[in-house]
Amino acid sequence: MWSLGLRYRRKSRLPGKPDFVFARNKTVVFVDGDFWHGKDWTPEKAKFKNNRDFWIAKIQRNIERDEEVNKNLKELGWHVIRFWESDIKKSPDLCAQQVLNVLKGRLQ
Repeated sequence: MWSLGLRYRRKSRLPGKPDFVFARNKTVVFVDGDFWHGKDWTPEKAKFKNNRDFWIAKIQRNIERDEEVNKNLKELGWHVIRFWESDIKKSPDLCAQQVLNVLKGRLQ
């Protein structure tokens, strides 16, 4: 994102502690870990063998918390962008371009 000229902050007191904050555009970006935030949750939760109840409850609560954070930030007038870690690893330039496109649209 930096190479595209996007200037952001990494520290914030906003709900959910976003990974990147674009204050001028009131836009935040979260990078969600595939495991911890429940990517492909329905098929993935069936794979748990050890401590099944613990892990399902833990990750389900993370998913719910993400939804609550999104709602709180939107109520405060912020635009929320979320990426899966695997998507960023696979296509970092595409993800950065998506952020740029959103920010351009929020300036108009």
